[in-house]
Amino acid sequence: MLCAQDKSGGGATREAETPLRVEVETRLDMGRIAVGAMGGEVELDPVSGARRVRGDVVDLGGFALTGVVTVRGEPGAEVRVILPASVDLEGGHGRTARVAGLVTDLSAAPRLGADGRLQFRFGGRLQVAALDDGDYRGRIPVTVEYQ
Repeated sequence: MLCAQDKSGGGATREAETPLRVEVETRLDMGRIAVGAMGGEVELDPVSGARRVRGDVVDLGGFALTGVVTVRGEPGAEVRVILPASVDLEGGHGRTARVAGLVTDLSAAPRLGADGRLQFRFGGRLQVAALDDGDYRGRIPVTVEYQ
């Protein structure tokens, strides 16, 4: 349903720093739902993986998956992860849906481990208008910078 990836590295660089590499291990997937006349949303929590539906939405089952991203770079370095406020997704017949409230399971000051690696999960809220069922796809830019 939804893929997410954008390789970005930047911020202050020192000659000894290893360039940041960002790899999406698992795409964000909200699962299967049916949307009624009032519309609604599906929320996917990155910490627990729990899926919650609100409004005129029926959960049709299927697997919902949080996005999983692995960052590699300078061991022990502090990084900043930036996700957009919202992303519009495209479906068939000109329909759109929006993913908003993107959040990660990262601490306030994430650091790469001693092996130069950091893995995190992200989730958000898929907002779908009335009777706009469909297969929505889009890209969520994930930007990672050294602090």
